[in-house]
Amino acid sequence: MNAKPSNAFIGASWVALLAGMVAYNVGLWNATMPLNEKGYYFTILLYGLFAAVSLQKTVRDQLEGIPVTNIYYGLCWFATLSAVLLLSVGLWNATLTLSEKGFYAMAFMLSLFAAIAVQKNTRDSRSGSPEPAAPTEPPLH
Repeated sequence: MNAKPSNAFIGASWVALLAGMVAYNVGLWNATMPLNEKGYYFTILLYGLFAAVSLQKTVRDQLEGIPVTNIYYGLCWFATLSAVLLLSVGLWNATLTLSEKGFYAMAFMLSLFAAIAVQKNTRDSRSGSPEPAAPTEPPLH
């Protein structure tokens, strides 16, 4: 698990994350829905991104033998799935065209996937680098 990601994959992951988030938010900005509905979809994006990154971290921690409590692991899965479910329910009940619904769903899923890839790349890039030396105390005279 010490393989570092290529610069191309790191760049592609960041581009995908930014493209998904920007597209989703530009769509919200230009939408004719009420402000409270825009706020709902924006909050779901933030919640989903945080949940997906947290889930990726806990899965990776478990694979590397770092202790993760079952309750936190379960909460990460619950949060990630509930973000997707909340977006799905919101879009199902929205008075948007099918193409708009598909646009929001795809931009949301692209953002979640890219956030996981960025988190993985960040962790992989740092896993092989030497740990910073712990500060030493000056000798007592």
